[in-house]
Amino acid sequence: MSSSEPNSPNQEYDSLYAKRKEIYPREVHGIFASWRVAMVALTLGLYYILPWINWGEGRQALLFDLPNRKFNIFMLTLWPQDLIYLSALLIISALALFLFTTVGGRLWCGYACPQTVWTEVFLWIERKIEGSRPQQMKLAKSPWNMNKIIKKGGKHVIWILFSLWTGFTFVGYFTPIRELMHAVPTWDMGPWESFWIFFYGFATYGNAGWLREQVCIYMCPYARFQSVMFDDNTLIISYDEKRGDPRGTRKRGSDKPTDKGDCIDCSLCVQACPTGIDIRDGLQYQCIACAACIDACDDVMKKMDYDPGLIRYTTLNEISGKGLHIFRPRVYLYTTILIGLILAMSWSLYTRIPVSLDVNRDRNILYREANNGDLENVFKLKIMNQDSKPHKFVITMEGLPGSVLDPDEKEITAASGETANTLVRVRASEDVIKDRSTNITIKVTAIDDEKLTDEEDARFLAPADWFR
Repeated sequence: MSSSEPNSPNQEYDSLYAKRKEIYPREVHGIFASWRVAMVALTLGLYYILPWINWGEGRQALLFDLPNRKFNIFMLTLWPQDLIYLSALLIISALALFLFTTVGGRLWCGYACPQTVWTEVFLWIERKIEGSRPQQMKLAKSPWNMNKIIKKGGKHVIWILFSLWTGFTFVGYFTPIRELMHAVPTWDMGPWESFWIFFYGFATYGNAGWLREQVCIYMCPYARFQSVMFDDNTLIISYDEKRGDPRGTRKRGSDKPTDKGDCIDCSLCVQACPTGIDIRDGLQYQCIACAACIDACDDVMKKMDYDPGLIRYTTLNEISGKGLHIFRPRVYLYTTILIGLILAMSWSLYTRIPVSLDVNRDRNILYREANNGDLENVFKLKIMNQDSKPHKFVITMEGLPGSVLDPDEKEITAASGETANTLVRVRASEDVIKDRSTNITIKVTAIDDEKLTDEEDARFLAPADWFR
């Protein structure tokens, strides 16, 4: 039988997919671990607390009310007409990501990415229940017994409850969270609320509890195109081969061997890595720049009485002796564009007037003669109140002295988010009209706030025979 045949004992197969190797990251302590804990507390604290904050008179500070097409963002209330601000925010976020990646590599992945943040929480829960890395590995290899069932089952119960609370909070950004809180116990939720609570909860449980590093390695596109934003002056986590190699074990407190580098080959940097890579093999796309390997290595260097920084944030140019050049033309370019966009968007929001006026001529008739002989033009007005509270608006007209707005200083009320429609008539006598087409301005102003005002130009038309 040929060795190429399927039943041949010498047949070798290459799998298209690498079998997952279970990773048990070692808990480390240090400056970067403290930064990660601080970022987890900050990001998750904001995520879980913000929906419960009110702004003004019982209005949820952060609410994306899709059914009513209204978006509350603290003091602002935005509408679908304000989509440009969302576009600007996405552009600013993308540029900020480019800037941070150009300067400091995958800082977003290591400290602020939701996958990293929630995985850190799940790992913390796992360590509290199952113990340290060696204890977790021992428990995984042990046969199933009551102790293993209690620990494994308890861990997953807490994971699931935490995930459901995460899903509930997510929906609370789109449905008033206090209403949702009262609807959950009686199961008085809509189908979409129920779906998204369980879907987002399931995604959190699956990604942070089961998939973990596989999301970063196989599913996240950022890991694939990060090299486009990297150059030899980008800060990355690197192992100093010149200082560390050749590697070799030695006893603590012994003199440094003359034929070996500083690396004692303890593999703690590998054990601390949440994606299971060996940073000593060079830059790899699986590295999420969490710096756990730096904390682990610095702790070993301290115990060996060696200088820290064998593994550190540095650049390829700095390691090769070309110096550290963080600030370079592309950094200045990204920074300038980013600051410009932020200032432009901030100024636009600051000067934004939450009322909009649309004026259209009555197309059924361009003009008509009133009973008293005056000429009359009719206009259709649409007043959009984009503020967070109702307002009463007064309508005025300028540009045609001696004319009359019928009725004079007409008032109309518009609720928050409402478009109020009304008709106005502009009347003028023969001695007032000087031309067949006269430019006029129709203006609306909130009675309780004169800053809420908008105006639009229109034309008052007259027949040609009025001037014969």
